[in-house]
Amino acid sequence: MKNILITGGTGFLGSKIYNDFNLNNYVCSVGRSSSNDIVCDLSTTVPQFLNTIFDTVIHCAGKAHSIPKNKNEVQEFTEVNFTGTKNLLKGIDSLSILPKSFVFISSVAVYGVEQGMLINEQHMASPKTPYGITKKLAEDYIIKWGEKNNVKTCIIRAPLIIGKAPLGNLKFMIDNIKSGRYLNIDKGQARKSMVLAQDIISFIPVLIENEGVYNLTDGCHPSFFELSDLIAKHITKKPVYNISINSAKILARLGDLIHYFFKIETPFNSLKLKKITSSLTFDDTKARKIGWKPNCTLSKPYLWLD
Repeated sequence: MKNILITGGTGFLGSKIYNDFNLNNYVCSVGRSSSNDIVCDLSTTVPQFLNTIFDTVIHCAGKAHSIPKNKNEVQEFTEVNFTGTKNLLKGIDSLSILPKSFVFISSVAVYGVEQGMLINEQHMASPKTPYGITKKLAEDYIIKWGEKNNVKTCIIRAPLIIGKAPLGNLKFMIDNIKSGRYLNIDKGQARKSMVLAQDIISFIPVLIENEGVYNLTDGCHPSFFELSDLIAKHITKKPVYNISINSAKILARLGDLIHYFFKIETPFNSLKLKKITSSLTFDDTKARKIGWKPNCTLSKPYLWLD
């Protein structure tokens, strides 16, 4: 890699990729904030690259970590994740020389499953959420574009990505452990796949030479107990307590009723309970065949815990 174009370079994963690759390569970032090299809102505008030559494109930009509450918010997922991808590729099409490779940061949400063990890339993609649906639309569009233009395309289907200043469910867990409000349910037995951001970054040069769709995980698939116990020992030095599944069901039902009668979103309900108590892991054997050797999230807390 020499000249690299990256989208989402100010985001959680994108900023880490930008900072890492910018040490030995020329990296150009495109995005809506003024801190980007090329300022462009991909959801509405086709970027102008002024005939710059890029060897590799790393497409990280996307909308995630939220549940849409109305049609407008659903539309935002389409505009950012799918329309943004199409506009990016239209801009790249205007270059006199196309890049050799295109890497897309997608998600295991494209599988559309809420529980299961060691799901691999052969599993049918049937996304259920606006996030998963728009990521799959973008995947398909990128693959067809790559085939048409003879550009190597690599799709990374990532589970929860772990790194400094995490987002989403991990941030929720850490914040609640800090405040003493976190409780494991049913002894925290459910397991989830996750992957260290730094491992993804280190593996991108390998992926660039290997087209295809790849699940990337840490291979350890920590349980809620293992993860929360590690965080608590690191941050508060206090144990994380547990509540029974029956007690959790009562609290979840209460959350459902509050939402039903008062239209108030609660942090805990039956849907949240199901996710917390259901194991969902993914198989990364395909990536391991080309050299993927990830670190176990639990063995490298200094990479993601402050």
